[in-house]
Amino acid sequence: MAALNEHGYGVEDASYKAAGEYEGIERLVNDFYDFMETLEEARTIRDMHGDNLVESRKKLTYFLSGWLGGPKLFSQNYYPIRIPMAHKHLDVGEAERDAWMLCMKRAVALQPYADSFKEYLIEQLFVPAERIRMACAKP
Repeated sequence: MAALNEHGYGVEDASYKAAGEYEGIERLVNDFYDFMETLEEARTIRDMHGDNLVESRKKLTYFLSGWLGGPKLFSQNYYPIRIPMAHKHLDVGEAERDAWMLCMKRAVALQPYADSFKEYLIEQLFVPAERIRMACAKP
């Protein structure tokens, strides 16, 4: 997250703080997975997960913590982050990427973030979503 802007998002822990630190990220992730479980458009990506989303929620919260400039909880608790490779076994195309982004856009919209941060965050989240899609592309 190196894109510079007038608010300093992407610099040191500015994005982590703008997201409400750990508690704010956890709320975002819970809202995200709630949308994944309820939106018809997200059924395909929901089916890529197990029945219980507890671990998925934790992993995404930990990932976003470090990705937004906060504590690197994912690598501290799991393994080095290789997002595209970790998803390569899945069938992720444009529709799945877009469904993931839809859930994230709806979750971000619910947060008490500044509008400038909401816009920045959605733009930045598209990058790993697209990298996953590219890693999963079938030749």
